[in-house]
Amino acid sequence: MTKTTKFTVAALTALCLPAYAMGAGAAEMDANGDGLLSVTEVQAVYPDVTAEQYSAMDLNADGALDEAEVQTAQEAGMLPASEEG
Repeated sequence: MTKTTKFTVAALTALCLPAYAMGAGAAEMDANGDGLLSVTEVQAVYPDVTAEQYSAMDLNADGALDEAEVQTAQEAGMLPASEEG
């Protein structure tokens, strides 16, 4: 493998890591691939989720759902669990 090919593979892997961290279902919602879910990204998949419901899921009130917040919301029945495999 050439240095260029190795660099390309490493760069693509690094860009994909946030999506893999979120899990398959949440990663599909993560339109910009930053590893976080915005209210817009959640509502694109679940249009019935209100801003108030999203705020309740955003436990640290940073305006984005991270992996732990998605998992907590799924366990609480606030967000459907991802369908894997």
